[in-house]
Amino acid sequence: MSKIKQVLKIYSETIKIPQIRKKILFTLLIISWFRFLAHLPSPGIDTTLLKNFFSQSQFFSLLDIFSGGTLANFSLIALGLNPYINALVMFQLLGFVFPKINELRKEGEYGQKKLAQYTRLLTVPLALIQAIGMYFLLRGQNLINNLTLIQVVLLVFTMAGGTMILVFLGELINQHGVGNGISVIIFSGIVARYPVVVFQTLSTISQTNIFQIAIFAALAIILVIGIIMVDEAFLKVPITYARRLAGGRTYGSQASFLPLKVNTAGVMPIIFALSLLMVPSLFLGAFSRLPNPQLASMISKFNSLFHPGSFFYNFLYFLLVVIFTYFYTTVVFNPGEVAEQLRKSGGFIPGVRPGEITKNRLAFLLSRVTVIGAIFLGLVAVLPSLTQGATGISTISLGGTGILIVISVILELHRLLENLVQTWRYDHYL
Repeated sequence: MSKIKQVLKIYSETIKIPQIRKKILFTLLIISWFRFLAHLPSPGIDTTLLKNFFSQSQFFSLLDIFSGGTLANFSLIALGLNPYINALVMFQLLGFVFPKINELRKEGEYGQKKLAQYTRLLTVPLALIQAIGMYFLLRGQNLINNLTLIQVVLLVFTMAGGTMILVFLGELINQHGVGNGISVIIFSGIVARYPVVVFQTLSTISQTNIFQIAIFAALAIILVIGIIMVDEAFLKVPITYARRLAGGRTYGSQASFLPLKVNTAGVMPIIFALSLLMVPSLFLGAFSRLPNPQLASMISKFNSLFHPGSFFYNFLYFLLVVIFTYFYTTVVFNPGEVAEQLRKSGGFIPGVRPGEITKNRLAFLLSRVTVIGAIFLGLVAVLPSLTQGATGISTISLGGTGILIVISVILELHRLLENLVQTWRYDHYL
């Protein structure tokens, strides 16, 4: 009860503090604008046929949930943030090939602004290419009316422009709102779909499937508890600070600890892996109805491998999540920089010499902790297919990926608001 009172006290203070209240209201305003754009359909699309098609396709249902429900009605922001996320992934990978990208990343605020600018520039051609692929895919399914060349060009540029609008809204949240803009927009899109999905699931309850739905509900509760436990878990690395002289006074040695989170990467590995897996399905589906029957049949068979229910898709999804978890953890937590900061502040791990040996020790501990988080994230990613096989209930809309994103963003926002309140208390006290 004391923990609940503490949380409620923090939230009540966020409303009372003008600076924090302004950030929250600004974030809510951007989310409202995003949901408004999500209900503005693009011209030339039969939305009734499109919604029926999406409800019958497991891949497109997943894609629609990930985009925040903007695809089912083919809104102006139908592509969502997928091209921008792909651009982020490409720049993260290029950092291992081109040292100049890593150098920019280390140049502080100037380097981060440059990388953000390059990412936005790369997003434009990626959005145009994906918009063209989406057009041909839906045209092959007879879901798009016969459009003239000018109408097609306008449709493609409208979809690409919608993605850039979302990028702009996300950056506004980063600068003036609360939380990570990309995560908040994806989070709001998923949450907006949950009431409809829950109502549809409850409307199908009958005596024949009530046991399966009960199992699904129990698994969902266990999943939520597991995600919270893993997200909050961390390894305490003992740190000792030697005696030091400050302000003419001698301070004795102090013992502390360095927390290594089990899930340091957060929800980004899931988003990265999912965005990459959607690209081949998107383009292979667009070319599955070529005039050449042999080529079309070969593409269709290859495309079936990327179906969300196939073994190959789930295995590749799991593998990508594990790889991106390790990859993104190295971006968020650099053992070399942490070891150098400890050395400069007079801190050291007991029994471990400062410098390179401390760096190796931190890298060793981080890799052991990360393997737990990586396997957990991978299992959460493929959980919808496993649950559907066990209960027979389609869980794409309420699958582990969506729940993980929602819970992770909520916990991240809670920690951020708590830090803002504590910072305000400290400044106000001074």
